[in-house]
Amino acid sequence: MKILIAPSHQQGPAIVWLAIDALKKISARQNITFTEQLSDADIIICFENQLPDSFTCIDKKVYFGLPEHAIRQPAEFLSAALSQAIFLTENASAPSHSSPLSVLAVTACPTGVAHTYMSAEALETEAKKRGWHIKVETRGSVGVGNEITPEEIERADLVIVAADIEVNVDKFAGKKMYRTSTSAALKKTAQVMDKAIEEASLFTPQCGTPSSQSHKTNEKRGIYKHLLTGVSYMLPMVVAGGLCTALSFAFGLDASNIEGSLAWALSLIGGQTALALMVPVLSGYIAYSIADRTGLTPGLVGGVLATTLGAGFLGGIISGFLAGYSAHFISTRLKLPQTMEALKPILIVPLISTLVTGLAMIYVIGHPVAWLMDWLTNWLNTMGTTNAVILGAILGAMMCTDMGGPVNKAAYAFGVGLLSSQTYAPMAAIMAAGMVPPLAMGIATFLARHKFVPAEREAGKASFVLGLCFISEGAIPFAAKDPIRVLPVCIIGGAITGALSMYFGIQLMAPHGGLFVLLIPGAINHVLMYLFAIVVGTVVSGVLYAIVKKATPKEAQQEMASIA
Repeated sequence: MKILIAPSHQQGPAIVWLAIDALKKISARQNITFTEQLSDADIIICFENQLPDSFTCIDKKVYFGLPEHAIRQPAEFLSAALSQAIFLTENASAPSHSSPLSVLAVTACPTGVAHTYMSAEALETEAKKRGWHIKVETRGSVGVGNEITPEEIERADLVIVAADIEVNVDKFAGKKMYRTSTSAALKKTAQVMDKAIEEASLFTPQCGTPSSQSHKTNEKRGIYKHLLTGVSYMLPMVVAGGLCTALSFAFGLDASNIEGSLAWALSLIGGQTALALMVPVLSGYIAYSIADRTGLTPGLVGGVLATTLGAGFLGGIISGFLAGYSAHFISTRLKLPQTMEALKPILIVPLISTLVTGLAMIYVIGHPVAWLMDWLTNWLNTMGTTNAVILGAILGAMMCTDMGGPVNKAAYAFGVGLLSSQTYAPMAAIMAAGMVPPLAMGIATFLARHKFVPAEREAGKASFVLGLCFISEGAIPFAAKDPIRVLPVCIIGGAITGALSMYFGIQLMAPHGGLFVLLIPGAINHVLMYLFAIVVGTVVSGVLYAIVKKATPKEAQQEMASIA
């Protein structure tokens, strides 16, 4: 059996070369050879949507496929080519599933900063490679960007929702939809596109349930996704409240006690209002994620009760899930006559779910959780140096484990939640460690320039800037390409930075902003020690990666240069 690869003008030369190399390695184990002569070929593999003009009326068996498939799964690709190739008697196009599609996408991450926009860019880049028409709507911290119009929805063949939080997608009713996470869309873009074509299903919103229905389509991730939704809506409250409180400290610790003064006003806005709302908002939007609007009222009430009873963010999390699932249960299971159905979302569901949540918080949940929060707060504030260093190292390592993934978000949510109990040290360690991976990658590309291709060196500069802003995702391109080396060195540096931050007793009042938070008076204590901790971890990770990184082969560098 002889195979010919048709010339490709739509795909980059590097990806085609890698695909051919992968197929040749597999074919060496079978009775298959590759030829460059059209007359000798038994099968032609085409990486485009149609054969080149020079292949008209070839009367050969042809298989249309994507080079990404050949690179990832060469054996399966080759098997499909042998079994699915068809005879063509004239210049023909690829099967309909390979033709250009009109795709719409929505991206949203908990912080609405990095993953939201980076996954959008990845989807756009991959779609352009395939010749698809795509528009990506971002649901970031600044609101909806690049908003999709009804006319575009009407023309769309497929909708991809890459979201780590609940987003309203009711406007896509009646369209084929595929759901995934922002991390998958960013790191495994080609696979996501392939799965979207194969697994997308018709989207039909259902009254009384969350519009995105993630609890049905993704049960394993449901609880985590609901929690991140609550954290996402809570985060602006924490940032605004923490920075206002920090600014009030700039006038002196006792200045906020003088009623009518600017320090008093800032403290009232920040500590007594914005930060007081963080737990109710957390609870309310966890419930909203589970039960849509019907869960918002019991969730907010449960969050206020958690604050009143001293149950803190743990109580808010519990009340949010209790409110959400109780509201969802009543909405879907309570059957009423048609004449009374309209009362369910306005009267019956809010009343019953609020009573269930409120009474449970007062008589069952509130006081035990308040005791647990008191114990946790007291332990964190009084723990010895050794325990503080260990905790800092653990949190720092978690922040560098998956660059914005579940482990990273778990550590981040823990630090943000502790701000409600005026425990600020873990947040400092978490943000410092989260800055290490992107800063370290920037340092490595500078120290070992000869080991990186020009595109990687440019990515290193961008990564360094993102690191200054506390956007850990800046290191993702490096981690995705070389995880065996990047992740361990980043975890080591992050653990060192987290441990040093806790050792120095550094406290941070705002959960985001990177080094720019240092410009806010009072936002952080021991500024120089904080910078020292970040620099040490960054240098350790950067130098280690510069040492262990394997130099890019000259052939690959030349290939990348020809593409550029």
